[in-house]
Amino acid sequence: MKSLEEKILREGKVLPGGVLKVGSFLNHQIDADFIMEMGREIARLFEGAGVTKILTVEASGIAIAIGAGAAMHVPVLFAKKSKTVNISGDVYQTVIHSFTHGVDYHVMVEKQFLQPDDKVLIVDDFLANGKAIEGLMNLATQSDATVVGVACAIEKGFQQGGDALRGQGLRVESLAIVERMDENGVVFRTQ
Repeated sequence: MKSLEEKILREGKVLPGGVLKVGSFLNHQIDADFIMEMGREIARLFEGAGVTKILTVEASGIAIAIGAGAAMHVPVLFAKKSKTVNISGDVYQTVIHSFTHGVDYHVMVEKQFLQPDDKVLIVDDFLANGKAIEGLMNLATQSDATVVGVACAIEKGFQQGGDALRGQGLRVESLAIVERMDENGVVFRTQ
């Protein structure tokens, strides 16, 4: 998605440790119009896939998932990182390692919201090593739902998580794939 690549070049910042900061529009401050544009692109990419539910993880994946859910007219379900009093004990749960935070999260969704007849599209803001996606796939597998694919805003191609998922036969669509990045800037993979 050329407009996303341009926005990353204009507003993004490469931080030490392989971090691409896009907090001005994606995962801190949200550019709502641009999120909806990305959601429409995801809907276009997965048109005809029969998606009945979008699954993401809190918190940064929620905005782009809502953009896609609105464009596809399907519900968005997000895995919670902590159990709250309003979550029943009847949950699917798994562990997801966060590259950004360097910690493991025990995430969960209530069973009533993820059913065997669901065709799930997993959506997230970033795809780095693929651990978040694998965790969300595990939740879908526990429910016997079908994962029809993965959509993410920005894939860090040099971390090879997306390539590994594709190697497993999973359809992965990234709106921008960063081939390499350093203090001199960002280079995108030509798709």
